Amino acid sequence: MARPRPEPVQVIKQRRDAALNALVQGVPYIRFLGVAFDRRGDELTAIMPYDDKLIGNPLLPALHGGATAAFLEITAIIGLSWGMLWEEIESGAFDPEAIVGGALPRLPKTIDFTVDYLRSGLPRDAYARAQVNRSGRRYASVHVEAWQDNRGRPFAQATGHFLMPRRDG
Repeated sequence: MARPRPEPVQVIKQRRDAALNALVQGVPYIRFLGVAFDRRGDELTAIMPYDDKLIGNPLLPALHGGATAAFLEITAIIGLSWGMLWEEIESGAFDPEAIVGGALPRLPKTIDFTVDYLRSGLPRDAYARAQVNRSGRRYASVHVEAWQDNRGRPFAQATGHFLMPRRDG
């Protein structure tokens, strides 16, 4: 019995990139902050490029705490959604064109989100990664770390708990 030929790697990469782009572009505040995601396989790194509008204290200058918290929460929600939709993306059942048309899948809702500001965010690009500690049918727990120049020296971290959307259609 002959096995079906695997999909070309470019087709798989295009499907993953289209799904991630559609997910990110579907949330206006993500676009406002300029947050983008670098995808390597199933791992996402969020990137918040520096912009003057992100400065909270012009005397230091330092990133605004609200922009930092929003960046961490966006990273957690998109990371959690990416993991939740991974099987559908891989099977081809996820339709990125439907999201572009306005059919954004229901995203996890924040129950609580605690941010630890470890040091001032400098006026430069920031990066973050989310680690899903637990993800069930109804509830998820996510830890996020944000850094700028050195991955080993995060400037902020957060832990969030999320209510998972129903996936029964």
